[in-house]
Amino acid sequence: MLNKNHSYHLVEVSPWPILGAFSVMIMLTGTIKWFHLYEINLFMIGTMCTLLIMYQWWRDTSREATFQGLHTSNVVKGLRWGMILFITSEVLFFVSFFWSFFHSSLTPAIEIGMIWPPNGITPFNPVQIPLLNTVILISSGITVTWAHHSIMENDYKQSIYSLSLTILLGIYFSILQAYEYMESSFTIADSAYGSTFFMATGFHGIHVMIGTTFLAVCLIRQMNNHFSSIHHFGFEAAAWYWHFVDVVWLFLYISVYWWGS
Repeated sequence: MLNKNHSYHLVEVSPWPILGAFSVMIMLTGTIKWFHLYEINLFMIGTMCTLLIMYQWWRDTSREATFQGLHTSNVVKGLRWGMILFITSEVLFFVSFFWSFFHSSLTPAIEIGMIWPPNGITPFNPVQIPLLNTVILISSGITVTWAHHSIMENDYKQSIYSLSLTILLGIYFSILQAYEYMESSFTIADSAYGSTFFMATGFHGIHVMIGTTFLAVCLIRQMNNHFSSIHHFGFEAAAWYWHFVDVVWLFLYISVYWWGS
C-alpha cells in the first residue's frame, strides 16, 4: 500500500459496513416490535447504534479525504458518478410515489366514491403552510448555491453564513411540516388519499432531515478548513442532494397539494 503505482484508493479494512448492517437490522426489527407490541426500546437501541456508526464512518472518510490525501482526481471522479447514480435511484424511488398518487387520483376507485379527494377528506390549503414551505426550500436552494460559490472563491465567512442559513431553513421546513401533520384532519389510514399523501410527503420530509444533517456535517468541516476552492466534493455532494430535495418538493407541491386538492 505504501508503494502503490496508481491513483486509486484501495480502502483499509473497516468494521463499519458489517456493524452498520447489523445496527440497521436491529433498528428495523425494533420498528416491527414498536408497531406490533408498542415497545420502542429495541428501535431506539438500533437507531443509536446506527447514528454512532454513521458518525465514525463519516469521520474516517473525512480523514481519508482531508488529512491522508487519498481522494485523488480519479477517486473524486468515481465519487461523483456514485453520487449521480445514487440521486438517480432516489428520483426513481419518488417516481413510484407519484405513480401511485396519479393512478389513485386520475381513476379513483368505486370504494372511495369515484371522486378525488374522497368524501370526508379535507385536504390542506395549498396557499398556507405548503406555499410557505415552498418559499423556504427555494430560498434554501439559493443559499446553498451562495455557499458553493463562496467556497469556490475561498470566502470563508460568506460560506459559513450561507451554509448556516441553509441549515436553519431546512430545520424550519421540518418544524412546519411536523406542525402540518399534527393539524391534519386525516391520517395515513384514511383511504388512498391519506396513504399516498403521507408516504410521498413523509419520505420527502425524511430526505430533508438527511440533507440538513449532510449540510451540518459540511458546515463543521468548513469551520475546520477541510475544503478548498478546488477540493470540496463533500460539499458538492450535499448541494446536489439538496437541489434534488428542492425539485422533488416543487413536484409534490404542484401535484399533491395544489392539483390534488
